[in-house]
Amino acid sequence: MSRPALKVADIFRGHGPAWRQANAGHISLEQLKVMSAIERCRTAELGGHVARCADCAYTTIAYNSCRNRHCPKCQGAAAKDWLADREADLLPLPYYHVVFTLPAAIADIAYQNKAVVYDLLFKVSAETTLTIAADPKHLGAKVGITSVLHTWGSALTHHPHVHMIVPGGGISPDGQRWMSCRPDFFLPVRVLSRLFRRLFLEKLVVAHQAGRLSFFGDNAHLADAQSFAAYLAPLRKAEGVVYAKRPFGGPEAVLAYLSRYTHRVAIANNRLISCNEGGVTFKWKDYRIEGRNRYKQMTLTTDEFIRRFLIHVLPKGLHRIRHYGLFAKGACADNIARARELLAGATPQGGPTAADPSKPSCPCCGGRMIIIEVFARGATPRHRPTAPTNRIRIDTS
Repeated sequence: MSRPALKVADIFRGHGPAWRQANAGHISLEQLKVMSAIERCRTAELGGHVARCADCAYTTIAYNSCRNRHCPKCQGAAAKDWLADREADLLPLPYYHVVFTLPAAIADIAYQNKAVVYDLLFKVSAETTLTIAADPKHLGAKVGITSVLHTWGSALTHHPHVHMIVPGGGISPDGQRWMSCRPDFFLPVRVLSRLFRRLFLEKLVVAHQAGRLSFFGDNAHLADAQSFAAYLAPLRKAEGVVYAKRPFGGPEAVLAYLSRYTHRVAIANNRLISCNEGGVTFKWKDYRIEGRNRYKQMTLTTDEFIRRFLIHVLPKGLHRIRHYGLFAKGACADNIARARELLAGATPQGGPTAADPSKPSCPCCGGRMIIIEVFARGATPRHRPTAPTNRIRIDTS
């Protein structure tokens, strides 16, 4: 696969210094760290190693990755490692995909209170799903949930939502039976939506009363309890914050989906088209339109592109992948073992296994590459790569 000609790192290196200077005092420390990491990723500033083929002596220089979770270059390798760990946990049954989205009015509050509101989005969406699934009128079982937070729309706008992957069934309350969903149906979306809306607004009010929310600019008046209550009132009757997709075809489809979603960043390098005096042009998808016409191009000024990218930098310490119910840490292994036992000892079909990125083969002859030199940050390697010099193997460690 050919590498993208334009990368987010190129835009940051070329325009980042001027943007930081123009916006000094309005950039968070985490955003500055993300910019710095992406600019230095896979350059001599981070050091690296030299590898040589044991058969044909082909030599490459591999620069180290920044490993920042917002870096478009690094997340592919991180996703492979994560998927390799998750593959053994897959159960041999259909999986369902449910999306919980914050309405625009709440997203505005989340923009100024990311840590609090994103955490609520995770917890309330999980509580909603676990509660409805446990109800005997619907499933009557404890289910397992893997949740992934995305904060962006295709046009890099602020659009917080959680993608939830759930197996099509769960363990009965007495732990003695596996309760399966109806074919092609997980849980009623309208019931999920209404409970999610009620619980979220309740917990948001509690956070407001506890002084955990901050408001600035046009939202400053929301610090007042009555103004906040009036602001939330129309939302108590709003619909459409939960969306359920058709079930996946099997474990392989689940892995393929997770590989695209778990470690995705606001925009992938392969969506970038150009960066010039007119701004940054990239591909985006208009979900309001069906068919091929939904695929479009958008051009933003370079300053606006950088701003939109950085609004999706997550607060320090906020985990964007979480597990609930049967998959909650601590009891996950025991719960999966029990689920397999209740499912008559079936084992998951063999899903796609990621290749080991730590053992690259020679791009010239396919032979084994051996590390012959490791160089520190900012140092120049003693060995030179085999011509052509633009054939560089990238370190995905």
